[in-house]
Amino acid sequence: MTRRNAVLAGALVTGIAGLWAGQAALEAAAMDQQVRAPVFEVDPFWPKPLPNGWVIGMTIGLGIDARDHVYVVHRQNTVNAQRDGGASADPPISECCSAAPPVLEFDPEGNLVNSWGGPGEGFTWPTSNHGIAIDHKDNIWIGGNGAGDSHVLKFTRDGRLLMQIGTPGQPTNSQSLTSFGRVAKIAFDVNANEAYFADGYSNRRVAVVDMDNGQVKRFWGAYGNAPDDTPTPGYDPDAPLIQQFRTPVHCAEPSSDGLVYVCDRPNDRIQVFRTDGTFVREVRIAPRTLGDGSVWDIAFSRDPEQTHLYLADGKNERIYVIQRNTLEILTEFGSGGRQPGQFFGVHSIATDSRGNLFTTETYEGRRLQKFVYKGMGMVARKQGVVWPGR
Repeated sequence: MTRRNAVLAGALVTGIAGLWAGQAALEAAAMDQQVRAPVFEVDPFWPKPLPNGWVIGMTIGLGIDARDHVYVVHRQNTVNAQRDGGASADPPISECCSAAPPVLEFDPEGNLVNSWGGPGEGFTWPTSNHGIAIDHKDNIWIGGNGAGDSHVLKFTRDGRLLMQIGTPGQPTNSQSLTSFGRVAKIAFDVNANEAYFADGYSNRRVAVVDMDNGQVKRFWGAYGNAPDDTPTPGYDPDAPLIQQFRTPVHCAEPSSDGLVYVCDRPNDRIQVFRTDGTFVREVRIAPRTLGDGSVWDIAFSRDPEQTHLYLADGKNERIYVIQRNTLEILTEFGSGGRQPGQFFGVHSIATDSRGNLFTTETYEGRRLQKFVYKGMGMVARKQGVVWPGR
């Protein structure tokens, strides 16, 4: 019995040692799948509930001002009276709810502090709001991607019209100096006093305009080519990359070091240019993504070097964290779903001065979310939902 027990004990020790070795190997493999990157967690209590029984429709624009106030623009006409807007039906069919005004402003604590927007005197409100941006003077710029939205509007923070740029109702023309083609998003190079239009849903270009008078200064297409409005076949991930943008050109974001990052959304690629339109490089993101594409919107980290680039992918329902100088994907987070930290049509993305990340969702998503920046740390390459206290 003694000898038998000794043999059993030896086998047990050997087994435990093997288990420990296996565990160590698993932990080492897990560490190999981790990377140092910005760490975020969703704030499920931000923003606070809207007043007046208001609900929001497709939430397709997002901007942040110097006070870290967060602005969104949504589509009132996507609030359906039968399903979620019965109080605004004529006659009312329920006590809840009604569509909020198109432009909503939240303070850093998530309180709604202002709201405005819609048709007014002296301008044509877009038939389909798309994109909102706040410049260094707290002026609000709004584009549109509906039929006839060949213009951009510029307002004061409280909704007083400053300028209508372009003429509504113009046809597609990527060579035009007087109108646009359903602008998806606006961004700014303040030092040059220039606004960058992702132009967009019918045109196929980046257009750069003077921020004071709205005059087009220059424009370009994919690879810096002259933009061509000739229809193109659908995206094929196995075909050679085409030499034009497909529609929509969904963002054009100038960085602090003189580069411009363009969302060629249905081509699943980011193209990088100098500010004069000279092509620098490109990267493909989830290149087998069809339909809506993978490259929806871009924001930069708030350190002076803008070390990281954040990319919203509304088809695969995730956020990519990218090393900006190499365009390497470090990590990704999010998943498809309705709960905090999940996404349905994640559309727009922006950062505040503290590095916090904000997103909006279109289609049936219809919401604004905040992801709190927790500093740099080790994270998995694929994080899933960044829930508090993970």
